Amino acid sequence: MPPEKSPPTANPGSRPGSGFNRRDFLRGSGAAVAATALATGITEETAAADPPKAGIIPADGADLTLDVNGETHEFEKVEPRVTLLELLRNELDLTGAKDADDTTATGCDTVMIDGKAAYASAVFAHECAGKKVVTVESLATAAGVDEVVEGFVEHDALQCGFCTPGFVMATRAFLDKNPKASLEEIQKGLGGNLCRCGTYNGITACALEIAKGGA
Repeated sequence: MPPEKSPPTANPGSRPGSGFNRRDFLRGSGAAVAATALATGITEETAAADPPKAGIIPADGADLTLDVNGETHEFEKVEPRVTLLELLRNELDLTGAKDADDTTATGCDTVMIDGKAAYASAVFAHECAGKKVVTVESLATAAGVDEVVEGFVEHDALQCGFCTPGFVMATRAFLDKNPKASLEEIQKGLGGNLCRCGTYNGITACALEIAKGGA
């Protein structure tokens, strides 16, 4: 009868029946740390060797010049994540454009960029460099107010007033490009703005009256 074999001696730090031990784990961890350090070093060296490409805004910001309501404004170290709406409200104190929500779905932040209606919260400030930004504040001057503003008052096209500045800008932008628009065209053209108070009849009546006056 053959002699009995002694049971295998377990490696220190291992559990009986497992194919994994602490020594292997530490050895693998050390290799992972070394690889990470090497990759980090290579990344840092590459970043130092390759300066930011033209048009790429550094994470800590870059200087920016904007044309807002016909005036030139210069800003220092504007971060790439800053929206036009934030810059208008926080830096220029132009608060007509409202910050309603995070989905930019209401249109109460509407401004004009190069004559086209746009949501200020959906546009990064740096994207507006070299463009002409117009806000609702520009529609009232010492000489008087824009006919769209007068029309909103005449047709009672506002209640709480929160959406009103955006609707005024959307209406102004639309009529600039469609001075003889029909009611159906006006309703479609202003579809990007919402009024929770439901003053749509007054808004469209205002726009239609101006359009008919230009017919």
